[in-house]
Amino acid sequence: MKAVIQHELLEALESRVHHHLQQAISTYQNLTDSELNRRSASGGWSIAQCLEHLNSYGDFYLPRIDQAISAYQGKPALTVKRGWLGNYFINSMDPDLSTKRYQAFRGHLPAVSLNGHRVVGHFIAQQERLLALLRHSGRTDLNRIRIPISITCLIRLKLGDTLEFLIIHNERHIRQADRNLSQLHR
Repeated sequence: MKAVIQHELLEALESRVHHHLQQAISTYQNLTDSELNRRSASGGWSIAQCLEHLNSYGDFYLPRIDQAISAYQGKPALTVKRGWLGNYFINSMDPDLSTKRYQAFRGHLPAVSLNGHRVVGHFIAQQERLLALLRHSGRTDLNRIRIPISITCLIRLKLGDTLEFLIIHNERHIRQADRNLSQLHR
């Protein structure tokens, strides 16, 4: 858990979000509702369900991040360092570090049948909002601002950890959606 330059971390996160946004615009947006709702061959979530799950997290975190950034009065930090709990959550969700399957919390379970195009549109809007929040985060101290986690407001992660977790969680489920996409074209 070494310290990193804050603006470099934000640039790396922005790059990931740009990739997620481009994937949604160039690929998911052009699928039919039937393709978006087709369940995985293994019985897992459809593309629409993966994105709706991410939308539920965005609906929770994005307003809280926005409010915390808007209220911040201090100076920006030069470096940022993960907290031990944030590090644990990020590493456990990172698809390059952990293949463990997790059960989604009740408030984040997507419906079986969804309006796929609405889900994709909502996801695109959230990724655009996330990009704006990342840009505004550069004027804060990612170490000092704390954001409550979705499972309990008693635990609060550093803003930097929250942003990393949210984006790596998106990465995990976009890869899951992409595996479904590859099954569509077989």
